[in-house]
Amino acid sequence: MSPYLDEFILIALAHFFAVASPGPDFAVVLKQSISFGRRNALMTSAGVGLGILVHVTYCLLGVALLLSQSPELFNVFKYLAGAYLAYMGVQALRATAAPASQQNDAAQLVQESAFSALRRGFLVNALNPKATLFFLSLFTLVIDPDTPQSVQLFYGLYMAVATWLWFSSLSLVLSKAAVRRFFQRAGHWFDRAIGVVLLLLALRLVI
Repeated sequence: MSPYLDEFILIALAHFFAVASPGPDFAVVLKQSISFGRRNALMTSAGVGLGILVHVTYCLLGVALLLSQSPELFNVFKYLAGAYLAYMGVQALRATAAPASQQNDAAQLVQESAFSALRRGFLVNALNPKATLFFLSLFTLVIDPDTPQSVQLFYGLYMAVATWLWFSSLSLVLSKAAVRRFFQRAGHWFDRAIGVVLLLLALRLVI
């Protein structure tokens, strides 16, 4: 592994700045943490990590090269991602105020199945063109073509695990009772604000 240490450090740094920058992944984990609590936010974070494996897989298989050579195919992918983010944004905009009994009890949270939370995080990341562009440039410009696929796979697994740990850490902080109580007083307005953010992200992807 030592001959590829410099390459790995460069990839790790690039990935850190990419995953730490605000985007659809952060928006959905933030919403899950506040709206559904720690368990669902952690499952959503796991889904985001699994989504990374999708990008790694098609890069290793060479599909990323096809996407880079076919603007039409990439545009279809981009519009699908924009439509999904817009759908989530509209759903968030439809949020209503919680009953008064729930506003006084931060422990009472709307429940969502673990699978739904996992799927939500997975789809947001897997359909994110920003992630596609990042991995496309990473595997075509940063990683040497002569780097063995086993080493490239290690890079991909590292990024998936690092992404999962990053968003899981955020989930643990954002789902604390004190944070939930703060947002719970006007939780529906928070949901609507996130809805606007998601719609703007969808618009940005399309244009």
